[in-house]
Amino acid sequence: MNHSYDIIISPITSKTIILPALAAHEISEDITQVIFGTACSPCHVTFKENGNSIEIARDLADNLKLSYGKTKIFFHRNAVYLGPLIGIFTAGFTDSILRPIGDRSLFFAKYLTAQKSLGMFAFVFGAHLINWETGSVNGYIFEDDGWRQIEVPLPNAVYDRLPNRRMEDHRALKIVKDRLTTEYGIPWFNPGFFDKWTIHQLLLPYAESSQYLPDTKLAPTLEDIEEMLQIYKSVYLKPRNGSMGHGVFQLIFSQSENVYYCRYRSKDEDNILRKYKTLDLFLKHSFGNQVFDDYLLQERVKLMKINGQQVDFRVHTNKDSAGIWNVTAIAAKIAGKGSITTHLDNGGMVKTLKELFKNEDERRFAFHSLTAAATLISETIDREIKGFIGEIGFDLGIDSCKKVWLFEANSKPGRSIFSHPLLKEADLLSRQLSLQYATYLSKKIIQDPESLYE
Repeated sequence: MNHSYDIIISPITSKTIILPALAAHEISEDITQVIFGTACSPCHVTFKENGNSIEIARDLADNLKLSYGKTKIFFHRNAVYLGPLIGIFTAGFTDSILRPIGDRSLFFAKYLTAQKSLGMFAFVFGAHLINWETGSVNGYIFEDDGWRQIEVPLPNAVYDRLPNRRMEDHRALKIVKDRLTTEYGIPWFNPGFFDKWTIHQLLLPYAESSQYLPDTKLAPTLEDIEEMLQIYKSVYLKPRNGSMGHGVFQLIFSQSENVYYCRYRSKDEDNILRKYKTLDLFLKHSFGNQVFDDYLLQERVKLMKINGQQVDFRVHTNKDSAGIWNVTAIAAKIAGKGSITTHLDNGGMVKTLKELFKNEDERRFAFHSLTAAATLISETIDREIKGFIGEIGFDLGIDSCKKVWLFEANSKPGRSIFSHPLLKEADLLSRQLSLQYATYLSKKIIQDPESLYE
């Protein structure tokens, strides 16, 4: 399934498909069916000696809803499979053909552009675009002249790119997922947003992964905060399901002044520093009558600094066409002045490792340390969480003693680091690997489904 072929819809005999002779050695049975996505049609197969294309009769192409692009092929029992056909599932569609997924249209266009070099079919769809009666989707594809809607069969695999937790919990979208996975047996990967505490708990029992975890407590009491401040002098309060640094507080206890300092980012996007005589006053001012049930208390790790600003690292991992984890990108994020996080929206800056570390030995150490940590944690999360995971974005740090720490794992990582001009290749690679992992799932579910659920 590695070679890609151009598809030619040809005025040949009805229900005929002409394959390159090169593919004949892969066949162990007489081929009587051709399958594209979940569409299946009887066919007659012949072979041609030369060429890098597949010819398919018009009526066969119409039955399969096959109309464009390149394809890979593989054989299983009496069928030839074209594709794979990959659906990227999301929500938030508009009525505009110029920007059918609103502000995220460019985000998805880049994925659909990445698939062209891989010889596969990918499209974007939502729940409202499925026709259950015909088993088809009126999906969006992206071509040189822009967006277009076409009818395609239900896909071989689904890549979940729902934009937020609210959409993920939407009943109608859950029904679509359940129906596609149970009735049609379609593998669905990256199905949910990670929860910080859940990830912490599943990594904690294993020495090889727990070494990367800062001291963390869920739903802390005032006494917990006091105790950790006595130990670490500075701690963070983080929303359990927060993102982009929103709702994060840094608390610092000044022993000399016997007061508490709090740093946070306001709703107006300003970096604020306040002083409190007691933790009770901080609690009343910042949380009112709310409690910390959905907050984590975490030690502040003394991260490495550049020009006085703390640095952490975004590391992307992806599974490839063999289902193996790879590190696809590492970027340093430098905190903005006065900010408690390194998020770009808070004034942070992205640099490559080469830009950050002028010393080659330091750069090599950081690369290998971050790669080892991200790979091991990816494998552990993958082993412990039910379902298929194809990509993870990690926020990792290196402290002044060169120890690596994990601060967060994201199942639907943002891609802001890829705006850096030196990370364009990594940007493309990470998108391609997401689609290659979908290819892996597509083939496995046909040839060896039991192995996917072991």
